[in-house]
This record gives sequence, C-alpha cells and structure tokens, in this order.
Amino acid sequence: MLIDYASPDDAAGLADLGARTFTDKFGHLYRPEDLSSFLDETHSLAAWENLLSDAQNKVWVARNERRRLVAYGMVGPVSLPIDGSDSADAVELKRLYVDQSAQGQGLGTRMLELMLDWIDRDGKPPIYLSVYKYNDGAQRLYERYGFRFLKEITFKVGDHYDPEYLYGRTIERLGAEDHAESERLGNAE
Repeated sequence: MLIDYASPDDAAGLADLGARTFTDKFGHLYRPEDLSSFLDETHSLAAWENLLSDAQNKVWVARNERRRLVAYGMVGPVSLPIDGSDSADAVELKRLYVDQSAQGQGLGTRMLELMLDWIDRDGKPPIYLSVYKYNDGAQRLYERYGFRFLKEITFKVGDHYDPEYLYGRTIERLGAEDHAESERLGNAE
C-alpha cells in the first residue's frame, strides 16, 4: 500500500470511501433518514472539499496497487467535549477508516502510527479521539498506543445519539521509536 498526504484531488474518493466504510460498519444502527443526513453532512463531496481546504486538517490516504483509495486518517482541531486547560494545544484524531477489502493487513495500525509520529514531531500535545462504545477492537488498538478512557459522551448521527467513549493521550507513547519513519511515507509493508 502506498500512503501519502491527501490532496484536493482526493475529495471525491474520500467522500466515497468515508460514506462506504461508515455505512459498512455502522449503517445497520440507524434509520435511513438519520444515516443519510449524517453522510450528507460529513462524507459528501462538499464536506470533503471544505475539510481539505482547511490547513488545520491533515489527511493521509492509502492506495492499493491500482491507486484506489482504501484507507484514510485525519487529524485536526479538537471538536470533542474535553475538560481542562490543555485544549488550546490539543489535537483530535478525527477519523481512521479502512475499507473492508484492506482490513486485516495492519494498514489501520500503520496509518495510526504515521499520524501519531506527525503529531509527536513537534512535541507531545494532548491528543483526543472518540470511539463507539461497542467497538472493542478499536478501543484495544488505541489503548496499545497510550490512549486512556476519559468519559462517556454521545455522537450524533442524524437525530440519533450513539454512546461513545472519549479517549485521550497526554503522555509520551510507550515504546516510541525514532520519528524518522514519519519523514518517509513510502510503501507500507
């Protein structure tokens, strides 16, 4: 897989990948009108064009051998309900989506590591994320990288509210390796 930074030309591919992966994983939880409203707001072409034009957002994409987008991750300003004075320096790991066709190959972990290395390059700011309460696999992944449960929150999808966990990482990641890896995005093995 080739991992690189997203460009404005990736907006349509990101809209498709985001809507598809969210629907594949969580679509069964919602009424059609709630899912449709959420996808229009967060995974439409217009939404992605806005996200990619905002310099505060950093987006990584992974492409398969046919150059098709199969995963992406995004870091940006915190929009989660966090407590404390560290919010001004904090960042949010907003999304980490992997297409079903590319799951089970370590790609999500690889992308998470690239995002954390990028964040850590200029220091160790607090990092926050939210994860669906019943997504145990994602929770275990984030915990392996130093994230800790902070509190239960809700996540709005249309008019539906999901139970969600707020996680934070405010300490140096255990076992952090040389950040030279973040300088060469190249091929993920």
